[in-house]
Amino acid sequence: MSALRLCYLALTLAGLVIVSRTGLPGWPSAEGAVALAAFTLWSAAETWVRRNWPALAAIVAGWALGLVVGLPLYLFLRTRPVR
Repeated sequence: MSALRLCYLALTLAGLVIVSRTGLPGWPSAEGAVALAAFTLWSAAETWVRRNWPALAAIVAGWALGLVVGLPLYLFLRTRPVR
């Protein structure tokens, strides 16, 4: 696993720790909702082009746990080696 992927995985885990300490986030603020909507649109479009279907799990994680988990998870899944 590359150093970049390890960094993304570490950020995902750090986000999970933050969420677990603060409790599950409620509905995001207006700014958070816009950021999540932009992340959803971008990651869904890129997933469609790349046909990297497992990366769609990051959208679910983003809305369920917050962008702090969803974005680094998406980047981790996106940078996996292509087979």
